[in-house]
Formats: sequence, structure tokens, C-alpha cells
Amino acid sequence: MKSFRKELWFNVPTRRAFINITPQVEKCLRESGVHEGLALVNAMHITASVFINDDESGLHNDYEVWLEKLAPHEPVSQYRHNGYEDNADAHLKRQVMGREVVVAITNGQLDFGTWEQIFYGEFDGGRKKRVLVKIIGA
Repeated sequence: MKSFRKELWFNVPTRRAFINITPQVEKCLRESGVHEGLALVNAMHITASVFINDDESGLHNDYEVWLEKLAPHEPVSQYRHNGYEDNADAHLKRQVMGREVVVAITNGQLDFGTWEQIFYGEFDGGRKKRVLVKIIGA
């Protein structure tokens, strides 16, 4: 069995963004040499997310609007967590969107359903954050 680990780094200049990281994960898979196994992709910061969905701008806009309704950034005084930073909403958004995804690897490819892609969700940008890619298999 093989094991592969790589960190992907992001520094998103905007407060929030959705970035398709499927090509970077596919590159990791090629580097790993794994043909059958599993790929774990997870955000290593508590105000960022990794999730799977469609790469469609209307959907991404819908996420933005929906998440802001669920956990609005302002007024920042509505959250007990806010003090040193004003990112309580980002923690809540991450909780909803999830920490990680696991994707099957079949015949050396990420085994996706129709339209599925892997995304990095940033909810408190402006600083360097990382995503872990861990691939195991044969």
C-alpha cells in the first residue's frame, strides 16, 4: 500500500471565495502513483472548507447568499466569539460546508459522479491557509 501527503496553500485576498481545486488534487493523484484507493482532502483551518459540488457560477452565488443569511458577517457584535477577530460567521459557515471530502480512486482517476468537482471554500480570507491531500491505496 502506498501513502502520499501534500499540502496545498491558498491566500485568498477577498473575505469569501469558492475555488475549484480539482486540478490540484488530480495532480497529487498522479504524483502519488495510486491507482486504487482513497483520497482525503481537508481544510486545515477552522474558517475554511472543502466540499464537492457543481462548478456553476449561479450555484456559487446561491451558496454565498444562503450562507450569509444563515450566518451574516455583520453586525459583528451579534457573536460572542468576536473580540480579537471578527470571524465568528466564518466558523459557522465552515461548520455548514464541512471540513473534508473523501473520493474513491478507481483506475488511477478520481471516481466522481456527474458534474462533481472539489472546492476550497474560504470564509475569512486575507491570510495564508492550507489544505491537506492524503492519498492511500495501491
